[in-house]
Amino acid sequence: MNVFEVSFYYFIIGAAMLLTIMGLWFTFIMPCMDRWSRHFFFVYFSVLLLCSFTSLIDFLIAPYSNSKTLLDILSFIESITLSMPAPLLTIYLIHCRKEKILGNRVFNLVLSLWFVYLIMLSSIPFTSCFYLSLPDRQYVRGPWFPLFVMPLILIMLVNLIMTINSHKVLSRRYYIGFLTAIIPLTITLPIHTFIEVTPLIDISIVLSAISMFGLILSDQTQEQLAQQQQIANQRASIMVLQMRPHFIYNTLMSIYSLCNQDPQKARQFTMDFTNYLRKNFNAVASDSTIPFSAELEHTRAYLAVEQAQHDEMLVVDYDTPFINFRLPPLTLQPIVENAVKHGMDPYAGPLHVSIRTLHSDNAVQIIVEDDGSGFDPNDVNATHTTLENIRQRLEIMCKGSMSIESHDKKGTIVTITIPSSHLSSE
Repeated sequence: MNVFEVSFYYFIIGAAMLLTIMGLWFTFIMPCMDRWSRHFFFVYFSVLLLCSFTSLIDFLIAPYSNSKTLLDILSFIESITLSMPAPLLTIYLIHCRKEKILGNRVFNLVLSLWFVYLIMLSSIPFTSCFYLSLPDRQYVRGPWFPLFVMPLILIMLVNLIMTINSHKVLSRRYYIGFLTAIIPLTITLPIHTFIEVTPLIDISIVLSAISMFGLILSDQTQEQLAQQQQIANQRASIMVLQMRPHFIYNTLMSIYSLCNQDPQKARQFTMDFTNYLRKNFNAVASDSTIPFSAELEHTRAYLAVEQAQHDEMLVVDYDTPFINFRLPPLTLQPIVENAVKHGMDPYAGPLHVSIRTLHSDNAVQIIVEDDGSGFDPNDVNATHTTLENIRQRLEIMCKGSMSIESHDKKGTIVTITIPSSHLSSE
């Protein structure tokens, strides 16, 4: 080998080892991977790391070692580890198809082909069909070398056909991930039958593994985010279905009392309460963002019910010039309800609640401020669990955030921020 070839080989092996170590590291630290995939990629990258390391050791000591046995062992280990990604991909593909691995016909076929390869590999020291041993402890290809590579080529073709047939079963990212892992090796192995391209096989396997790993990790991350959003929506549904019993009871009793005292007000009170309940249950049915105007109308219906019960003890100011955006359902109303619940004090005078919207080039803000008794935002109870649920849904559904500033006897300010890049018109 000349200097360029040696440098190129070192570069390829070094890059393969570095990428494989990165793959192992991300396998350990990524929280989004399911347990089966984590175990698979740990084994997968470990095999690739062993293959790259063995190739490097073989390349380093081959010119200087007098032990043909040592070189044979290193070559044997390298050949085995280089062949293992092919059946491992079959195993993972069968798993993703939600089929049993043991007893699977495709798996049995691939395993049989791999055993044929191992048998031929084990026969190399005893025959010159696949490799010829030279006096300088080097090997050259024998007349039957293409037959030696054929089982691996067939395994990759089986993987490719099974992947294509699974396009309706696999998600788009999984489908692309498998194709990314399979196609380069399927192309490289036939070339290797005629031209020595072992370093390219090493790097193609590692790059394919990293690409597949990234796509599958991305898919699992998206799936986990979807599950978190579903959980957050379920919590919101439970929050609605578990409306404060005393609030409903007091509202119904107030309506009952007004029926004789002020029938007109009782009818309006009933309409406001009905509107509030209807919008509550409509919010439960929504699994995506809603127009702010709808959430504001829901909040107005709730506050109308509270104001009807507390007369002049609740004063509400609206300053919402910008309403042309969307947000998760049950965002503003529970925050306002929380302000009334914590801020209302019959001995401290009227509670003032203001609802404002501010719009800039970067974001829109919703500010809910009250002059009530305040609370400790770090307390852990049902109310603050509700606020944390709102914060989580804001982050998942529109990349928003929520901050709470509250001081004892000095009121509370809740600020919701939604980036303009995630806003959409009604």
